[in-house]
Amino acid sequence: MSLVHSKINKANANKVPPRWRGEVERVLITQPQLARRIKLMAREIEQDFAGRETVVVALLSGTIMFLADLMRHLNLPLRLDFMGVSSYGAGTESGELVITKELRLDVRGRDVLLVDDILDTGKTLSRVLPMLRALKPRRLKTCVLLNKAARRVEKIKADYVGFEIPDYFVIGYGLDFAERYRQLPFVGVLHPHIYQEPPPKKLK
Repeated sequence: MSLVHSKINKANANKVPPRWRGEVERVLITQPQLARRIKLMAREIEQDFAGRETVVVALLSGTIMFLADLMRHLNLPLRLDFMGVSSYGAGTESGELVITKELRLDVRGRDVLLVDDILDTGKTLSRVLPMLRALKPRRLKTCVLLNKAARRVEKIKADYVGFEIPDYFVIGYGLDFAERYRQLPFVGVLHPHIYQEPPPKKLK
């Protein structure tokens, strides 16, 4: 599913709550749009995974809101586990990928659905997918909320995609900048002056 960018801008430009207008330039994907698309994605996944128990593997932490809404619509026998992957870099640029949490469940011979918030450069999935394949699942599919193909550097495609988006710096609905904005109920575009400034120090 793709969004017509001009229509998004015109329809959603004034929907940023007053509290956030100094930081969020516009709403890219509204809460109702998210809800409708995720429900449809769940139906697609149900059809493909019908009849077998599925292990959902979610990447921390940006997937949390997407994952919760997706799982509510999945009428499948499910087990859930998490992997932690952090990118340590300066500003908005990706740095070295570090695995901070490994799987607890045994996925050998099982159907696995890997869930991530956004597929942009492809570096994260290109690191995680070989690790999961080495655990010998019966089947492994990938599901992402957002696909930002303009930034792709690895030959990676997701099996299930919520929205195709242009090369905007997006936040909200689980996505963050410097661990902020995750709680926003929509996907928004961050004002450039926010991410071009040095990010605030993380709380210890």
